[in-house]
Amino acid sequence: MNVNTITMLLVLFSICSAIYVYHFRGAVKFTSAVEYLRKGWPIFAPLNVMLYMATKKWASTPFIKTSHFDHLTMLEDNWQVIAKEAKALLDNGYFEQTTNKQNDSFYDVGFRTFYKYGWSKFYCTWYGTTLNSALAHCPNTVALINKIPAINGAMFTVLPPRSKLTRHLDPAACSFRYHLGLDTPNSEKCFINVDGKSQSWRNGEAFMFDETYLHYVENNTDETRLILMCDVERPMNIFGKLINFFYKKLITQMLVPNIEGDQAGIVNKLFAKVTPFLTAAKQLKKRKPSMYYPIKWLFNTMLLLLLLSLIISVITMLLSVF
Repeated sequence: MNVNTITMLLVLFSICSAIYVYHFRGAVKFTSAVEYLRKGWPIFAPLNVMLYMATKKWASTPFIKTSHFDHLTMLEDNWQVIAKEAKALLDNGYFEQTTNKQNDSFYDVGFRTFYKYGWSKFYCTWYGTTLNSALAHCPNTVALINKIPAINGAMFTVLPPRSKLTRHLDPAACSFRYHLGLDTPNSEKCFINVDGKSQSWRNGEAFMFDETYLHYVENNTDETRLILMCDVERPMNIFGKLINFFYKKLITQMLVPNIEGDQAGIVNKLFAKVTPFLTAAKQLKKRKPSMYYPIKWLFNTMLLLLLLSLIISVITMLLSVF
């Protein structure tokens, strides 16, 4: 099989993958192609679809029973210990620091759009790295997390009263998303809706879902929602595990620090460098919109090309293995 044939097959598979995610995956669909381009991360579709095909049948649903993952009960059994450390971080202002534009923690490609809703986070671990600040400020939580090999990453997240996260899906299908309630409103009015099905949080209780389905969050109460959020390894056959091994190498580069002295990935450093230019571009939008939009599309194209090159490198490595 020559290079041209391989290239054509890759392009065809990528197009088919994007069409599948846009038009066929899940009960809830995108309202338009524009929403898909803005919220659906189509560039990740080829790798994600390969993982969907390799996912075990019992796990190919929007919500997945946590009982399939034996060691996760350790977190529920110790939820009060975890909650105590999370509340201390919240009370001491660490969550606020992570959304301060003066700090490197602000430059989080995966979650930055949530800041405008008051959402904030504190990373504990991220795909092979335990953050220094987490070791210092939530050692018991870190110790519990690191005893569970299936957990790829973990963080505390806060959603303030009367807030929401608009409809979206997460880019990478490497893992499932695990939520453990720590200090929540314990109300049906504070919930997440995944592919049309709603689930509310309760203190000490956990649930798991596939975050690559469309989902949104609402907190229609006067209380803050504080949870532990973990990325748990997607159950797959040997083919999927091999793909995921290389895929996760890409995700490791999205490591974001909490405070000064924490480790950081390449994507965080790059995003911090280009953000001042994006800010200047937004100011240009008000003054000269005719100049702003070409610059915006040029930047987005460059970002997509960077992501595409990384994804192609992963696929190339997979092809070399097979």
